[in-house]
Amino acid sequence: MIVKSKIFLAVLTALFFVASFSTAEAAGSWNDVTSEIKEYVDNGLKEYNRGNVKAAKQNITDAYFRVFEEEEMEQAIQANIGGQTAFKVEYMFGEIKKLMDKGASQQEVAEMAGLLIKDLNTYSAQLNELAPRKEQSPFQKLLYSLLIILREGFEAILIISAILAYLIKSGNKEKTKIVYNSTAVAIGASIVTAFLFEYVLDISGLGQELLEGITMLLATAVLFFVSYWLISKVEAKKWQKYIEGKVENSLKTGNLWALWFAVFLAVYREGAETVLFYQALIADTDPSAYGMIALGFLIGCAGLVVMFLVIERTSLKLPLKPFFLGTSALLYYLAFVFAGQGVRELQESGVIGATALNGFPTIGWLGVYPTYQTVILQSIIIAAGIFAVVYNFIPKRAKA
Repeated sequence: MIVKSKIFLAVLTALFFVASFSTAEAAGSWNDVTSEIKEYVDNGLKEYNRGNVKAAKQNITDAYFRVFEEEEMEQAIQANIGGQTAFKVEYMFGEIKKLMDKGASQQEVAEMAGLLIKDLNTYSAQLNELAPRKEQSPFQKLLYSLLIILREGFEAILIISAILAYLIKSGNKEKTKIVYNSTAVAIGASIVTAFLFEYVLDISGLGQELLEGITMLLATAVLFFVSYWLISKVEAKKWQKYIEGKVENSLKTGNLWALWFAVFLAVYREGAETVLFYQALIADTDPSAYGMIALGFLIGCAGLVVMFLVIERTSLKLPLKPFFLGTSALLYYLAFVFAGQGVRELQESGVIGATALNGFPTIGWLGVYPTYQTVILQSIIIAAGIFAVVYNFIPKRAKA
């Protein structure tokens, strides 16, 4: 089984690298992005000169979110020029709106806007040399879609299979139907969640960043909790005890709803995460490539069905410790990233302030930003992670 699980992980790794290095098509230059930003900024200046501050600020906001961020110029600057440079640009967008809020002169606002566009033109020229704009090929979208469903589904199948195996071995095969029922309901609930998320995002429009910030912070709490739970069950004996405890308690009391709910939460958690990942993938994909995402999803589902049948029919045992450690680390990493990104989204939407932390780096893939607010929250996450590791892995002294 160890060999087979390693093969599975090796296949996922290979697919990731193929997706990363697949041929991509050209997508214009960074000058085009800067020109689009300039249009919004110019419109904002015109509205401000007319005395319409609200409309003026909205144009600056759109320039940032709809162009600078969505066209991934922000990420490109962070990766190729420097995190501090990207933060400087973000700061300038914010400064323009602050000047408008306090009623600064038209000249003062125009000067700040001019500096922003001048810097963006400079960075565009640099990016055209360092990182020409590219779009992911349809084949890449298929592979990313396949990876998402395999990665998330693999974890859910492990939990379902463990509970099913114990039910069968304990002579309660007739009660396995409740596991299938709970799984089906959880999958349906995940699909409903997808539609609700899409509906909420559509009607929220201009408040999308606020919603994303709140969602990320909620996800931070959930992901950290699940990560801690996995760390606490790393040892095979602890995991077996957990499964047996859940099942035996349900069987002894006759309250199978407890078992149903345990399975539902496990599957729905994975399903909800899958929804979030696919939502992000679709949002960053041209409609013409939606079919490739769907194809990757269907292929992945077929693979999960085969995997489940193999595990169920051969009573295959997965190496629990390395799997739980890896999964826990991944979820902890996501909690750490979401903490920084969630605070940053709220800062960009203007809900909370952004106190600059001079000299502190910006590391986009870690969700690290040079503001006191993001650093404080992520420091708490680090401290909690250290506590979890120490509490679960350092041997406790025997009581005297």
